[in-house]
Amino acid sequence: MDKPVQVEVVGLKDISCSPFPCDHTRSCGLYDCYPSGKLLVAFDALQKEIHAEYEGRVEMKLTLIDDGVPPHIEKIIEKYYPPLPIFLVNGEYVPMGRISLPMLQKELERVFREG
Repeated sequence: MDKPVQVEVVGLKDISCSPFPCDHTRSCGLYDCYPSGKLLVAFDALQKEIHAEYEGRVEMKLTLIDDGVPPHIEKIIEKYYPPLPIFLVNGEYVPMGRISLPMLQKELERVFREG
């Protein structure tokens, strides 16, 4: 795969990173953001882990929709009514509904396998 995989996380500035409590079990696989439970801090922790594991093969982007929803996100919301945060991998909606390192790794491995 020549071009990096594009991962876009969409959410609101002050939302939680997950519907589950941010506790010691760390089912999300992230530690740097504990115990904040907030999207912005969790995105930074996720981005750090993804960059460490995949180096230049993945580009991460956070899109906050507090002040407006871009047209490509509007279409996804109209079609799927997804929970926040929303994940797009190479522009395609991936149902996750939370920040999760293992879930994103699984999706990235699928994308790399399929080339």
